[in-house]
Amino acid sequence: MRCVIARFPFELTKGGVLESMKGIKPEPVTGESVIIGRRHYPVKQVGQVITRQDRRDFSAAEVLRAMAQLGFTCRAVPKAAPVGILSPMQHASAMLGTPVTV
Repeated sequence: MRCVIARFPFELTKGGVLESMKGIKPEPVTGESVIIGRRHYPVKQVGQVITRQDRRDFSAAEVLRAMAQLGFTCRAVPKAAPVGILSPMQHASAMLGTPVTV
């Protein structure tokens, strides 16, 4: 499959990506990730390995799009839980040291 990453065209295949990532130890995942084989790789690490470019040269979205088109499972950043806003009464209770129920 032909895809463009960082304004450069690449011919990528699922087998080629699997071969490129073989023996590469995954870095800790802190954002978007791609599951290749049984391992979770950060998107930027995958992009760096398959394109041999610096991570600053491409976006995670470009690599995610290419990996999804090749059939790999891509995971987005989990959304943070919404923070509850305290009412004035709950805020006053919290300042006095009593338990606050949200």
